[in-house]
Amino acid sequence: MSWKKFFLGVGIGFAGAYLLREALTETTLPGDKALKLAKEEFKKNGPIDGSWIQMNPEAYTRNGILYQVYKGGISRTDNNESHQYEFIVDAKTGTILEVTPL
Repeated sequence: MSWKKFFLGVGIGFAGAYLLREALTETTLPGDKALKLAKEEFKKNGPIDGSWIQMNPEAYTRNGILYQVYKGGISRTDNNESHQYEFIVDAKTGTILEVTPL
């Protein structure tokens, strides 16, 4: 076996291990990405006026399952009335777990 093939095999092994490690590492979405996903869902029911999100994820338990979540809010005007909603978004998937009208 030549040294070129050996080092090529080692290089491919390291690259594969690195890619596998990145794929298996649990990551959280940045807060601005989670807000963008939430706004896209709310916009399906009409325009929004404003939005906010806490940029630091926090622990949240729902139905006995522990999540890392972002909490945020959306405001919109409908029939000249202002409506505000708070929402909770899963920090790993971007799924909206709860919406509460205020």
